Amino acid sequence: MKRSHTGSIMGRREFLKRGVLAGVGVSILPLAGSASASLEAAPRVRRYSTLGRTGLRISDISFGASRLTSGEEDLVRHAYDCGVNYFDSADTYSDGESETTIGNALKGKRDKVFLTSKTMAGADDSRASIMTALEGSLRRLQTDHVDVYFNHAVNDPARLKNPEWYEFVTQAKRQGKIRFTGMSGHAGNLAECVDYAIDSGHFDVILCAHNFGQDPRFYQQFTRNFDMVARQPELPRLMGKANQHGVGVVVMKTLMGARLNDMRPYESGGATFSQAAFRWVLSNPNVNGLIVSMTSRQMIDEYLGASGARATAAADLPLLNRYASLNGDSQCRPACNECATACPYGVPIADVMRTRMYARDYGDLRFARSEYAMLSSNAAACLTCDTKPCAGACPHGIATDVLLAPTHRMLA
Repeated sequence: MKRSHTGSIMGRREFLKRGVLAGVGVSILPLAGSASASLEAAPRVRRYSTLGRTGLRISDISFGASRLTSGEEDLVRHAYDCGVNYFDSADTYSDGESETTIGNALKGKRDKVFLTSKTMAGADDSRASIMTALEGSLRRLQTDHVDVYFNHAVNDPARLKNPEWYEFVTQAKRQGKIRFTGMSGHAGNLAECVDYAIDSGHFDVILCAHNFGQDPRFYQQFTRNFDMVARQPELPRLMGKANQHGVGVVVMKTLMGARLNDMRPYESGGATFSQAAFRWVLSNPNVNGLIVSMTSRQMIDEYLGASGARATAAADLPLLNRYASLNGDSQCRPACNECATACPYGVPIADVMRTRMYARDYGDLRFARSEYAMLSSNAAACLTCDTKPCAGACPHGIATDVLLAPTHRMLA
């Protein structure tokens, strides 16, 4: 038996578990030092992190506004009052209502916050069209500049190679309309796109999907074949590379589908699933912060209970493992993209399943339909498909052949 630093006897199983976790870079804190303490204190941001070479000091848990709609200024103000200073939106979120609401809520506070926006600049888009999109965002946000402007939902390196994007960036920076540039992505070609963005030297911030269910370190604790299970094994390397090049890293999709109610029966001792998931990603020293959709005051308060964490708590891993076990065969990992070549009709299976997640897991049909409408192709072909070529294509056992056609009916 081994004695801990407090002198108490540590069981062999616990000692071995901690040894494995230390070997893969995951820090463990006792629950009393993190989750329970976070619930006793008033919810607020407890750590600000430097966003790469931008020098921006952003709240480690920040406001994702993809589901923010008109009339929800109070949510934005509550987050601000709790110390959140980084607000992430895009020109397409809620048909522009998201940016308008942020602009209304933060009027008079512009010098105390960092605002970002995004647009989907294609491989053939002109600098003029991209500038038009930016200026629309500035009007809605009621500001003369955004701190970071992202090329949004990039899954094709050709979009990052468009010379018109760089001409736009040069012009917009000269005019003081943007300070820094970034790329966001959460689909199958994420690794290739992030590699190019970093190597090009033209992008200051990366916003990417990242959660415990995509991280090889998580599965290594439960199976020796973790490389066969983890569907985004490149992420640790990419985030480390970004850090080395001074590129800021913000992560999203941290809740692996956000089925929070599924986990309430298993939460105890002051630990919640969302906080466990946040502590997991924030324990990675290459992550500067995360954004999450904040849809109620209660959610904001719960989420900020994980702010300041730099390690997972002892009770976190059982919660995360329980969630992965409950939802593993129904939760699509969009960045996995193992199903990409399964459909001869070109249905973007992972993207369709991602929009289904917005509708079924997030409970936001409006957002799901808007995202579905932006897909270059959809699942209409599934309505008349009899051969079911995608059956068995998902390595996680998701029945895409059963789910795609109903998703199209729901969202088209």
